[in-house]
Amino acid sequence: MHRKGFTLIELLVVFAVISLLSAILFPVFARAREQGRKVVCQSNLKQIGVALSMYAQDYDGFYPDNGDPYLWMGRRWRWLVQPYLGQSLRRDPGEPDNPYKSQGVPGILACPSDETAPLSFDSTSYGYSCAFYHTPEQINAMSTAHLWQTFPGGYPFPCVSQSQSQVAYPAQKAVAAEWLSNHDALRIGWWDWREGRNYLFADGHVKYLRASGIRRAVSGFPDINLTRDGIAGRDIPADEGG
Repeated sequence: MHRKGFTLIELLVVFAVISLLSAILFPVFARAREQGRKVVCQSNLKQIGVALSMYAQDYDGFYPDNGDPYLWMGRRWRWLVQPYLGQSLRRDPGEPDNPYKSQGVPGILACPSDETAPLSFDSTSYGYSCAFYHTPEQINAMSTAHLWQTFPGGYPFPCVSQSQSQVAYPAQKAVAAEWLSNHDALRIGWWDWREGRNYLFADGHVKYLRASGIRRAVSGFPDINLTRDGIAGRDIPADEGG
């Protein structure tokens, strides 16, 4: 007896079926993987929220503030809450006074989908709203240029510690968020109306929101730094909190 092999047509049909299944399943697997990473990122922010709350408990209810106007940048605020993060993060021995460089495992400070942070931001993916160390009046008078101290004449707004009791709408005011839209096609920051990111709110809950769902800040962007009325204001409508 002779075993009959596959014909060319049969092989082509098998390859076509495999290609079709791959085209259908691979995007599904990719979405499932990204959804898992998004959940990890949300967990990171929730733990950061706990760290901020513990910090406030030790500092009479006040949010992190060391007088540094650049504190909103992830690589700078992380040092104030580092004792509460439960991870290994140390100053670089070669540059101990440089807040942009560290040693240790990034842990909850890095979103698993953030490909930019390990290369450019010392593996730190999350920014801290400067509305928590400036008064609402200051925030209403600020622009994006003030965040970078590029405003003519220097930086006219000294840091002023804000307390948990001053947050008027804890479920609608974001205290921290992913700096980039790590879970979408474009990697863009808080000054763009496209894509979305995970946000940590002052009441401790975390939510993924499109930039278009964030209320327009005094700068005209969906920027939680410059929320209109600062910590007395809202980043999302009242019916979307929690």
